[in-house]
Amino acid sequence: MSAVDLARLQFAATTGIHWLFVILTMGLVPLVAIMHTRAAFTRDPARRAVRERMTRFWGQLYVINYAVGIVTGLVMEFQFGLSWSGLSKFAGNVFGAPLALETLIAFFAESTFLGMWIFGWGRLRRGVHVTLIWLVALTAYASGYWILIANGFMQHPVGYRVRDGAAYLTDFAALLTNSSALIALAHVTLAALTTGGVFLLGISAWHFARGTKETELFRGSLRLGTWVSMLASFFVVVIGQMQMPVIERTQPMKYAVLEDSGVAEVRRRLVEQHGPGDYVPPEGWIHLSMNTMSVIGNTVSTITLIAVFLLWKDRLVRRRPLAYLMTAMIPFTFIASVGGWVVREVGRQPWLVYGRLTVDDALSHVSRASLVFSCTLFIAIFLALAATNWTLITRFAVRGPDATQLGSTDPLPDDLPEGPAGSAGDRQPAPAF
Repeated sequence: MSAVDLARLQFAATTGIHWLFVILTMGLVPLVAIMHTRAAFTRDPARRAVRERMTRFWGQLYVINYAVGIVTGLVMEFQFGLSWSGLSKFAGNVFGAPLALETLIAFFAESTFLGMWIFGWGRLRRGVHVTLIWLVALTAYASGYWILIANGFMQHPVGYRVRDGAAYLTDFAALLTNSSALIALAHVTLAALTTGGVFLLGISAWHFARGTKETELFRGSLRLGTWVSMLASFFVVVIGQMQMPVIERTQPMKYAVLEDSGVAEVRRRLVEQHGPGDYVPPEGWIHLSMNTMSVIGNTVSTITLIAVFLLWKDRLVRRRPLAYLMTAMIPFTFIASVGGWVVREVGRQPWLVYGRLTVDDALSHVSRASLVFSCTLFIAIFLALAATNWTLITRFAVRGPDATQLGSTDPLPDDLPEGPAGSAGDRQPAPAF
């Protein structure tokens, strides 16, 4: 592999693995916030206790994913200087501010609010505690917005002027309202909610298939996950189609490849505009990723629509094969999300900043041996973190609410069963607000 291929592989692998954490974080946190809001303002003590345990159970899975995922995010921006110094030199003056704001929000504001929420159980007033988890959700999406602003400039550069070979920001409002970023934010939001909803639906269905005694808790989780995933998966397909006119206007070559028409004509125009070159991105990767995303998106939308009907008829939890099917859907939402990312990023090649900076020109002057070492090291670390994350999530999801330590003031009993059906005496009471 060439140096540019190694640099692209490194960034693609690390960013793709990090994205698996991000999509679940963004999808799960608003659902946890909804659970906590319902629990906090439920008057009936018995129902409030169940909803508090529901919030703590799903909140713990969210915290695990966030805590491990934040480690993977630490090295993302460092790679601009490590492998892509040409990008930093050309566009750093433009998207340096959005990336800095994302860092402040994600690593300071969001983490602070989350820490206060984690340690606020039994110590904060009900309204303050609920407000904190909603602030976590708000900052999570604000962080995603700033990342997409930076990425949107690479997809469709606006609001800048080139001087001495570097881009300088001239219109901050144009940068913030970039159509390529805003439509992507809507698409990512719905994809995240689909992922979070299917996550709730799949784990809840698994517990019902295994004969859980926590019927009220998982019935509420199943209902929320089913409705959210059904609605979000429908609209994510709609928003996906709405992106096509934007792509046709801003990246005609990607549009031509996706539509399988006009590729030669667009290539001719780009050669006339930018000089000799191919300008055709990897068509196989784009079609494979697009088809994968579309098939999974439509399948999830159909299955969750059927699940809503069966839930309404009170038949969903009684059919074990269907319950296991719901559980099996969990990884496919992540695969579809990665497919969408591949279409967005690979589709603009050979440009790194579309129409302005090519991948080859953005590559740092580093040796191939250095890239081999860093690529191997980063991918190995990221795979280990991903394996750790899903091992922990699976372990606590399988053990059920009895294994929840979030908000608990007493240690777990040593003889806590591994299965989802613990006895009532083993359960830890949630502390009062």
